[in-house]
Amino acid sequence: MAVPESDQYPSTSSPADAKTKRAVQQVKKRMNALARRAAGLLLSTVCLPLSALAADPQPTHEFTLDNGLKVVVREDHRAPVVVSQVWYKVGSSYETPGQTGLSHALEHMMFKGSAKVGPGEASLILRDLGAEENAFTSDDYTAYYQVLARDRLGVAFELEADRMASLRLPADEFSREIEVIKEERRLRTDDNPMSKAFERFKAMAFPASGYHTPTIGWMADLERMKVEELRHWYQAWYVPNNATLVVVGDVTPDEVKTLAQRYFGPIPKRDVPPAKIPLELAEPGERLLTLHVQTQLPSVMLGFNVPGLATAEDKRSVQALRLISALLDGGYSARISEQLERGEELVSAASTNYDAYTRGDTLFMLSATPNQQKKKTVAQAEAGLWRLLEELKAKPPTAEELERIRAQVIAGVVYQRDSITSQATAIGSLETVGLSWKLMDTELADLQSVTPEDIQKAARTYFTRERLSVAHVLPEETAHE
Repeated sequence: MAVPESDQYPSTSSPADAKTKRAVQQVKKRMNALARRAAGLLLSTVCLPLSALAADPQPTHEFTLDNGLKVVVREDHRAPVVVSQVWYKVGSSYETPGQTGLSHALEHMMFKGSAKVGPGEASLILRDLGAEENAFTSDDYTAYYQVLARDRLGVAFELEADRMASLRLPADEFSREIEVIKEERRLRTDDNPMSKAFERFKAMAFPASGYHTPTIGWMADLERMKVEELRHWYQAWYVPNNATLVVVGDVTPDEVKTLAQRYFGPIPKRDVPPAKIPLELAEPGERLLTLHVQTQLPSVMLGFNVPGLATAEDKRSVQALRLISALLDGGYSARISEQLERGEELVSAASTNYDAYTRGDTLFMLSATPNQQKKKTVAQAEAGLWRLLEELKAKPPTAEELERIRAQVIAGVVYQRDSITSQATAIGSLETVGLSWKLMDTELADLQSVTPEDIQKAARTYFTRERLSVAHVLPEETAHE
């Protein structure tokens, strides 16, 4: 599984400057693209059975401390390196109207000092050890991580346990940091036409659940946010019995357990507020949003309200939706590329997205930019996307097409698992949204069980007008035409 980056907000509080972070994000995007291409190349040139691509599950262990902290350890002894991650079950979908952005703002303030260290000192300690560290917030979770030498794991634990137990939240630091967050929102969303359009689209597409809330928060809420609100948010959610500690790398479960007990064990558990699963209306009715923004190219977004793995009654349909996403947008031979881009020259770019690993109901999304050189319109691009969906509903894919797409998806999963950070992130996100890390080791078999008829059934069930949100994003100069 992969964690989507679109709704995640990495911290801007660590010492790395903005330029470096942008470079890191670009590298990650290029690596993801290379992974997809490598997967396709691998499977187009080497005829291997899919079972040969799946390595035996790595030794993985779990235990829970007396204070409720769950610990998952996955051994990977290829290099003397370890990744440590602490995941809290709280994100923007937990927030209420008028208090949006609390989870992300608290993530920033977690770097501003605790009982043992002052503002920024923990980051300096880790930097001097040659460690990589950062944090990110999403709809469903907030996570903090360090990648460092195996013999320095205790340092990461000590620093994380200290801020779990004794975050300071100084008012003067908050006053400065909230201005950083507001500027972050301006740069990423308010001054970014397509990001702003997607934010509005998401608010429309989730009429009933907390997923309509932007992770960074609405600007009006940031303007009136008080440090006391963050203090209450921290006290409510940042407790060991609402967290998961994930360690992957050159370690043994016994040494991790000893260190976890030493540093996290003394932190007392506390009751946490009840958290409602973000269930969405199954068929809210078709919704249309037209936005005029400062962009040169028009585009269209389609989103269908669908379940994720945590909420689906039919788990096989979730894997079918994953394969449909790849079937439509899985490279050069995928249907969007073959039919709409090269064949009809209807769109110049298009994509799909489906995140199955969410705490609540989610979206299956398609987006496209009409081919301006051929004078194609947003309405024509939308009709082209619909035609591909109707084809899936009318006729299942051939066994050969499904096997090709399935092999590509599985190869991509296996390729991604080569990274200890990706392994840790998969474990942490699964555990935090209410699933089990053990799904990592059954994921390939689940994908292999999907039949062409399952693809057709999922398309017929979920790609309906009653589940649809549509956004037409148009250049401002066309607003009065």
